Amino acid sequence: MTDLRDPMTDLGDDDRLVFVSQHSLMRGLVAGTANTSKETMIMKSDGTRILSRFMPAFLAGLGLFLLILSGCGDDSGSGSNDAAVQDAANDAQTSDSRIGDSGTGQDGTMDGQTSDGGNPNPQCGTITTFEDGKTPTAEVHVATTGSDTNGNGTRSNPYATIERAVQDAVPGTSVIVHQGTYPGGISISNLAGSQNALIWIGGAQGENEPIIDATGHGEAMHLSNTSYLVIHDLEMANSDDNGINCDDGGDMSDPQATHHIIFRNLFLHDVGGDGNQDCLKLSGLNHFFVLDSEITHCGGNASGSAIDEVGCHHGLIARNFMHDLSANAVQNKGGTEDVEIRWNKMVHAGVRAVNMGGSTGFQYFRPPLSETQPNAEARDIRVLANVIEGSTAALAFVGCVDCVAAHNTIVDPDRWILRILQETTSSGSYTFEPCKDNLVENNIFYFDRSQLHAFINIGPNTAGDTFTFTANLWYAHDNPGQSQPDGLPVTENQGIYGQDPAFADPSSEDFHITTSSPAAGAGAASSPLITGDMDGHCYQDPPAIGAYEAP
Repeated sequence: MTDLRDPMTDLGDDDRLVFVSQHSLMRGLVAGTANTSKETMIMKSDGTRILSRFMPAFLAGLGLFLLILSGCGDDSGSGSNDAAVQDAANDAQTSDSRIGDSGTGQDGTMDGQTSDGGNPNPQCGTITTFEDGKTPTAEVHVATTGSDTNGNGTRSNPYATIERAVQDAVPGTSVIVHQGTYPGGISISNLAGSQNALIWIGGAQGENEPIIDATGHGEAMHLSNTSYLVIHDLEMANSDDNGINCDDGGDMSDPQATHHIIFRNLFLHDVGGDGNQDCLKLSGLNHFFVLDSEITHCGGNASGSAIDEVGCHHGLIARNFMHDLSANAVQNKGGTEDVEIRWNKMVHAGVRAVNMGGSTGFQYFRPPLSETQPNAEARDIRVLANVIEGSTAALAFVGCVDCVAAHNTIVDPDRWILRILQETTSSGSYTFEPCKDNLVENNIFYFDRSQLHAFINIGPNTAGDTFTFTANLWYAHDNPGQSQPDGLPVTENQGIYGQDPAFADPSSEDFHITTSSPAAGAGAASSPLITGDMDGHCYQDPPAIGAYEAP
């Protein structure tokens, strides 16, 4: 069994608290907040290196000490000490903003700073979800000391399992799971909140995240035919197949089968390990959010994703940290449409960090394939203002139509910068459109030319000549003279080649740019695809190239 706390298996209670704080720091550094023992602490998001969860606990404790010191000083410097600013991947609360037992934290602003040292513009750093303004009207408690037989779900007499607790959940209920370790294999179906009264399932304020240890189980949690549901502040690990599996119960033609779901402030890790196992598997979801979570070690042998979407529609994946993966950070396929992937950090995210499209069996498409209209693996997938480090290829357009990759900062892919592929082709009575009409704009590509096999890989049955490349900055840091890409399917407009983007400190993974950067003010000045950068600062007009606006 993988130890859920730290490689050191003999940690005591105090060490456990240090590890939880360290884990919260990791997510907070991506989102701009550091959560220490569930007390809010705003932390500068100016490129401070993300801590590894396998760093010894004493270093995490040292980091916490330094953060506390920085929070006691003058707030006129580069850091922000405004504890009222809450993260929420812009709308879904920080990991210390719990539901019911723990408050709602609905302000929805992103942490970070404007170029003058203030807070980000709320118009450029805010996400609105259906959770905003909602608070629970009832609570049902779960604890490791509880009983499904003799408990009644109150704080003083809790249930022992989440499955028992949700039997009492009506719209407006918060199922509060207290700290401790619970077995996996949780199955929840036909659980429905309402537009004005959601249902929440998650950890309690002021406590360590509950751990769902799925050792010996296929999945940590399976959700089916659910709606208006928030899953938050939980750690899940060690499942054989998937971490969380959320689906439409096989009712592929019904867009209302599973809808309006939020996943936020989760830690999903160590899932599967030998094949196509996903940490968060989504099938047939409509109107969903994945926010403020850390996801790592999903699948194996070049298969498995942090987030895998099959036939999902109208979603936002934002402010997550996805790292050390086998195949993908995010995969969108099987008819997935209208999904935005924004403000995430992806590090060593596998074979294709973001797979826009893919290869799906015909029977799994949602909605079912049409025999009269052309089909596509994915449409309108927007990959905006992310930082992507490593991976075999950072971006893959695979049977995707009308998709966009813009304002990303992409660092050191191993083999290709991007790929244009078609893996699902017309067959029988089903016609599939080729990969076409996609936009690559305002990205920084910072790479080691000696490591690349080619700048771009274009496969058969694609329509590369319909792509648009505009205002991307390409820089081979090992040999600037070899920065200009060859093999693009079309001529690029406004491209910048061989000019160092002048990152603040790339050796420490700080990819902010300075005012003197050639990326500053060099972006395409078309109607904005995104208003705010990864820190929540407004992009100027014309915007900077990459995931960060210039100060």
